[in-house]
Amino acid sequence: MRKIVLFIAMSLDGYIADSRGGVDWLNGQDRDSENIDVYSEFVKNIDTILMGWNTYYQVTTELSPTEWIYSDFTTYVITHNEISSTEQIRFINENPIDVVEKLKSKDGKNIWICGGANLVQQLMHNDLIDQYYISVIPTLLGSGIRLFGNLKNEIKLKLLKTQTYNGITDLVYIRRTRSVDRDD
Repeated sequence: MRKIVLFIAMSLDGYIADSRGGVDWLNGQDRDSENIDVYSEFVKNIDTILMGWNTYYQVTTELSPTEWIYSDFTTYVITHNEISSTEQIRFINENPIDVVEKLKSKDGKNIWICGGANLVQQLMHNDLIDQYYISVIPTLLGSGIRLFGNLKNEIKLKLLKTQTYNGITDLVYIRRTRSVDRDD
């Protein structure tokens, strides 16, 4: 079955954007240091992207205004805005929980939750994220848009992998199964 994977970067203090919604701080500690291309490896197992309107808007107006950078994937944008869909980008006004459940039941590769915080938190509240791939950026923002909000239930995770480069720490977790919980 397809997995729901959160692949996102956050500041050390847990923000995915600064107080203005900006992400220009998303880099390592030294501009001259080599970075590892974790994205190319990650997307080998992805064919579908799910994102909220704010993330879509930021990608198309700030991060890559001249081309759709996710052209190799089918992207679903959760929005209340009425916009015509294309073959690559489908604008939908549906409950994200229902969308995820429909997508998981179809054949294909994994589904990437690209952002934003509201979408991530809704999926977390319903325990629908199977894997968390989080790059921790070496900066403290102090305020902004938090990745994790309050949860109604604890979600236990199992660490699969860590790696560091240029001050960035990648953390890869999966949701623990009940059998793993008993081994604690």
